[in-house]
Amino acid sequence: MTDLVQAAASLHDTLIARAPEIEQARRIPADLSATLAGAGFYRMFVPETLGGLEASPITGVRVFEALATAEASSAWVAFIGATTGSALAWMPEDAAREIFATPDTLVTGVFAPSGRAERTDKGFRVNGRWQWGSGSQNARWVAGGCMLSEAGAPITNAAGAPRNQMLFFRAEDVEFLDTWHVSGLRGTGSTDYQVHDLLVPETHAVGWLVEDPPPRPLYRFPFFTFLALGIAGVALGIARAAINELVTLAATKKRAGSASTLASRSHTHTEVAQAEAALRSARAFLFEMLDVGWEQACSGDAITIECRRDLRLATTHAVQASTQVVNAMYTLAGGAAVYESSPMQRHLRDVHVATQHIMVGPGTLETVGRLLVGVDASTAML
Repeated sequence: MTDLVQAAASLHDTLIARAPEIEQARRIPADLSATLAGAGFYRMFVPETLGGLEASPITGVRVFEALATAEASSAWVAFIGATTGSALAWMPEDAAREIFATPDTLVTGVFAPSGRAERTDKGFRVNGRWQWGSGSQNARWVAGGCMLSEAGAPITNAAGAPRNQMLFFRAEDVEFLDTWHVSGLRGTGSTDYQVHDLLVPETHAVGWLVEDPPPRPLYRFPFFTFLALGIAGVALGIARAAINELVTLAATKKRAGSASTLASRSHTHTEVAQAEAALRSARAFLFEMLDVGWEQACSGDAITIECRRDLRLATTHAVQASTQVVNAMYTLAGGAAVYESSPMQRHLRDVHVATQHIMVGPGTLETVGRLLVGVDASTAML
C-alpha cells in the first residue's frame, strides 16, 4: 500500500497552498474532498468485497501523518472518513453496498451515543444531536451513535447492559448546524448535526444484524484503538511540520539587536535536537506496537490485552509528545509565530484541539497504568 502513502505525499504542496482557504471556509472544499476520495483515502478501511482497500492500520497512520505534515484538517477528515468506513464490515452486505455505492463515497460519523433509537416494526425511529461531525458536509451518509430502546425500555446486551449502536443516515435527511467556530482544526468542518423522528432501517444499524465482522486482519483490530490511531498520525504530522517550519525560519530570523540568526544560537540547537529525539522516539514506539498488533491480527488470533494496552499507551504518548514538540518550536520561533501568516500558530492551535479527543485523553493513561501495575481495569475502550 505504499502507493497510498506516496499519494498523500504528492499532495503536500497543494495542501500547503490551500491551507488558508481551508481554514477560512471552516471545512474541506468539495473539490479537495473529491481529490482525497480519488486518492483512496476514504476507502482505506472499507471491506474489499465492497470495493474498499482494507489497508493496514500501519498504512493508514502513515497516510494521515503525511497529509498532516502539510495541512492537518485534511488529514483529520481523511482519518474520520477511513475509520467510519470500517463500520460497513458490521452491516449486511446489501445495506453496506447501498451506502458505499461508489469508490469515491465519503461516510462520516460519531460513535458517541448522543441519540435515541426506538425500535418499531418498520425500523428504528431516531432522534438526536451529535458533536464533532468532521467532514460531514461532504459526506453522502452520516452515522450517529444511539442508545437503543423498544416500547420505551432500553434494549440490553447479553450482560444486561444497555445497547448502543451507530446508525447511518442519508446526508439529505440530516440537519447540519453552524457550530464549528473553534481555535484549531478549523477546516475539519466538525459541526454539530441532528435528526428528528427519522425512520432508519434495521439494516443500517452497525452491529445490530451483523455482530461479527469478516474474519480479516483489519477487523480484528479493536475499534477504539483503531480510532485513536488516526489522531496519533495527525499529531505526528503536525509536529513534523512544526520542526520543519522552525528550521526554515531559523536560517534567516534574527533577534532584535542581534546580528546572529536563530540557527546559530546554541539554545536553538538544543531545543531542535530534543524535539527531534522526542518525536522520533514517540513515532518509533507507535510503529513498533502497530507492527506487533498487525502481526497478531494477520496470524488469525485476537489481539492480546497486553498488545491493546501498549498500543493505546503508544498512541496517547505520540499525541502528548507531538504537542510538546509543537509547543517548543512555537516558543523558539518567538514573535514571528503569532502572525496569521505563520504556519506555526496554526500548528499550535491544531495540535491542541487534537489533544482534546477522548480517545487520547488522560483516562487512557489511567487505564493503561492500572493494567501495568496489575490492578483491575475496564478494557472495553482499549
